[in-house]
Amino acid sequence: MRTAYQYKLRPNKEQIATIETWLELLRRQYNYRLGERFSWWSENRCPVNACPLVTPIPQLRDNPNYYSQKKDLVNTKDKFPEYKLIHSQVLQDCIKRVKLAFDRWLKTDKKGRKLGKPRFKGKGRYRSFTYPQIKQDCIEENQINLPKIGNIKLIKHRPLPDSFQIKTATISRKADGYYVTLSLEDKLVPALTTKVEPKLKNTLGIDMGLKEFLVTSEGESIPIPQYYRSYQQRLKIQKKRLSRKKKGSKRWLKAVKAVAKQHKKADATPRRRQLACGMLTKRGNAHQAVADKRKDFHFKTANELLLKAEVIAQTRSGVPEANLNIKGLAKTRLSKSINDAIWGTIPVYFNCQSRKCWR
Repeated sequence: MRTAYQYKLRPNKEQIATIETWLELLRRQYNYRLGERFSWWSENRCPVNACPLVTPIPQLRDNPNYYSQKKDLVNTKDKFPEYKLIHSQVLQDCIKRVKLAFDRWLKTDKKGRKLGKPRFKGKGRYRSFTYPQIKQDCIEENQINLPKIGNIKLIKHRPLPDSFQIKTATISRKADGYYVTLSLEDKLVPALTTKVEPKLKNTLGIDMGLKEFLVTSEGESIPIPQYYRSYQQRLKIQKKRLSRKKKGSKRWLKAVKAVAKQHKKADATPRRRQLACGMLTKRGNAHQAVADKRKDFHFKTANELLLKAEVIAQTRSGVPEANLNIKGLAKTRLSKSINDAIWGTIPVYFNCQSRKCWR
């Protein structure tokens, strides 16, 4: 069984500078390796079986693949010594991300669809890096030991489950700080392979809408929270302030962070506790995320429904799930309400919670 635990980090100023330096160097490396693949693809591809004689034929060179680009990291460290500060496996994972992004563009998925062309990442757009391997005893009390960075304080809100091994560690930057995501695996716990036969006793039907978030077949209804609308006026003020700032200035950057934190707002933590922990500023821009509130609401709703039934039959406004075009409805007058409800993500949470509940 595979699962993931996420903890918030509390790095000091030196550790923040190190993380930001790594992210910027990895961003440049990502763009360079992606540019290598684009250059080879544009020079060596040919859509037909013959080329015109008036076009000069470029000198053929080897296709830059994952192994050749990973081998070339030695030359990168010789030319740019600052890359020696980054852990070697973190650099190799950057090459792996380039490979996956390029393969998703050229190859089709299981449904026969291709994803869009990968883009170069602008400044600040590379937000995470991964340790493919890490020690099992990397967490001691409220600190985690990251290679070449050191011990970083973290908020350990829940302990790691017993018998699970840490496979990878991903450091990510968000609007309200830095997080570490630990990928855990326990081979003794088998994957979910049980199939439940739907019957009248173990099946619960739900109909999702905009007036109520969902109504069950037993007549129970759950109101829709509308988190975005509750913060819409505050977002309007913050975006108006942002529009008046000169782009690229320090005040513009400060306003951008204020808008980002406004999207990360929630009222789950009491105000006195937030002030005591330093989470609130004078402008009140540091709660949790609107997105995190939706995610928490969906997880709790899915858990409550799965405790009542083994099979969930889902419709939206009386229409079966497979026949409803959510993207098309999101372009209508009800777009704000539909996007705030996020109908399309609730099946993902049902799948995730069913594995934890062994349903």
